[in-house]
This record gives sequence, C-alpha cells and structure tokens, in this order.
Amino acid sequence: MSDDINVLTYNIHKGYCSGNRRFVLKAMRDRIAETGADIVFLQEIHGTAIKSNAKRRRFSYPDQPHFEYLAEEAWPHFAYGRNAIYRKGDHGNAILSKHPFVSWENIDISVFRGSSRSILHGVIELPQKKSRLHTLCVHLGLLEQERREQLQALTDRIKSHVPDNEPLIIAGDFNDWRRRAGRQLHTELDLEELFVKLHGRHALTFPVWAPLLPVDRIYYRGLKPTACKRLSTDHWRELSDHAALFGVFRL
Repeated sequence: MSDDINVLTYNIHKGYCSGNRRFVLKAMRDRIAETGADIVFLQEIHGTAIKSNAKRRRFSYPDQPHFEYLAEEAWPHFAYGRNAIYRKGDHGNAILSKHPFVSWENIDISVFRGSSRSILHGVIELPQKKSRLHTLCVHLGLLEQERREQLQALTDRIKSHVPDNEPLIIAGDFNDWRRRAGRQLHTELDLEELFVKLHGRHALTFPVWAPLLPVDRIYYRGLKPTACKRLSTDHWRELSDHAALFGVFRL
C-alpha cells in the first residue's frame, strides 16, 4: 500500500458555476473523483437544500445531502459541519475520506452575527501506518478583524487537541488575500503551506477564470510534501468560482 496521501481542497460555491447560471454538482463530483484524492476538503457545500419541485427538476438537485452525493462516488467516510443555517437549508464544510474517521467535531468560530463560520476537525485512521491524521477544514470570514480572531481560535484548537507527534493538514478557503495567516501558523504551530514550500508562493485561486487572489490554502505538519497543482483550466473553469488545489504528501 502506498505511503502517499492525495488531498484536494475546493470551495464548491454551493454546487453552482461561477455566474450562478447552472447547477453543476454532478460535473464537480466527476472532476473531483478523477483526481484520485484520498481526502477531500470542501467549503460552501449544502447539507440540507430545500428547493421547489420545479427548481429541483430544472437544476437536477440530488435528494440526499450534497456532501453525501459527492462522497458516494469514491469516499465511504465523511463528516459535515454546518456554517450557515437559513429557512431553506444549510451549508458548511465537509471532509470526504477513503479512510475511517476516529472522531470529528465542528467548532463554531463565528465572530459577527450574520457571518457564521466554523472549523471541521476530523481525526482519520491511516491503516497503512497504524497512525492518526488530523484534518481541519476551514472557511474564514471576509473581514480582517474576523479572520484575526478566527485564526487565533484555529491556533488554540490545534494547540489543545493535536499532539505534536501526529501529522496535521489544514485546508480550505482562508480569504487571506493579504497573506497574513501563514506567519502566525508557522510561528505558533510550525506549519508550512504546500504551494509556498514547493513553488515559493501561494497559489492564486480566485476568481477561477482569471485567478488573482491567493485565498485557498493547504497547510501541513509532520508530512513530506511531494507535489501540488492548481486545478483551474479546461473543465474546472466551468465549475465553481474558485480553483481547486491538489496536493500529494508522503507519510
């Protein structure tokens, strides 16, 4: 069995294309499965989406929660944490995994009313090494003050719940276009960012048709990075407004 771990992080824009004209969740599922990712970090994914029958037929909404719909393609294990709850449903973060979860928890890190945010922390059993991998899926706020407090909550969570000798991956949409998160995560937690480590700079991921902002990230500790790629061309341009990030680690 390979010691490599393939990971992907993707803000799926609630299953819609960048202009909200088409519901493209099935195409997203196909593209994600093609990457061969062992662990998938998803943001802005619906848990419950209540739609009228006409709208459901028009956009081909699945009957089950959208994270389950994506997971059934290749990932038997999954965890979901709600960020936003509203009259017609909810959305949040999800982690899909080919390996079983030992445990998972969703931690509310909301700072402002009307801007619900959370950290989804899953602990995955890696049978080939008989070890545990901590996975944290995040989607931070749009305001600087909000992100500052949420980064501190993320730091505190890792210090209190992740042993130093267990590997860790944090992935998601940090909304950190000013590139301030990495300094704190490196100084306080000894974390590295995958694209910075291998290419010397953050990947530009938003908007997908002309990426200008480095908002999506993959941070890690206790693993060896071997490859990374931004997925923003060909079919990926027709999906979410964010590019997906793919990475390979070795235990």
